[in-house]
Amino acid sequence: MELLKGIRPLDYVLAAVMVALATLLGFANTTMADDPDLAHAIDSDSVLIVPVFILAALPILWRRRAILPAIAVSFVVLAASIPAFGWITRCGFALPLSIAMAYAVARFAGSRQNQVIGLVGVFALQIVTLVKDASTGGLGALALSVPLAAVFYGIGIFVQSRAGKSDSGSTLVAERVHA
Repeated sequence: MELLKGIRPLDYVLAAVMVALATLLGFANTTMADDPDLAHAIDSDSVLIVPVFILAALPILWRRRAILPAIAVSFVVLAASIPAFGWITRCGFALPLSIAMAYAVARFAGSRQNQVIGLVGVFALQIVTLVKDASTGGLGALALSVPLAAVFYGIGIFVQSRAGKSDSGSTLVAERVHA
């Protein structure tokens, strides 16, 4: 199947973790409307939050093949959740998702231009996550999420540089000459 081409087992594991976080947080949003520990009251307890969160998390599965479109899809879905649901908690799955995507940008985006576009997309994803996040109360959590994304981007750059060295290493194979 062409849609699943190039997806590795670890990609499925990462996607499953992100989808599980999204599902758990989606269900939590439907039951925590009266939680006094939240920074802002929950506006919606719609069960539609769950499939929307899953749809936002699922693109991480295609991080190797198409990280920029994956970020774009997650961004659009989360942006649409703002007018649809208002103040709800998104940060519990969407910030880890953005951090995983920052790593993936370093590993798979390619050119410098794509790296910049990817990082801007990750930052935009974090903003749309936090702008009406009931748990954080707004954008204040960027002070933590942006440095974390930068650290994971740096780790991705390091891993990519190591992978590049092993790819460009000696590929000479001893040949046998038979007389």
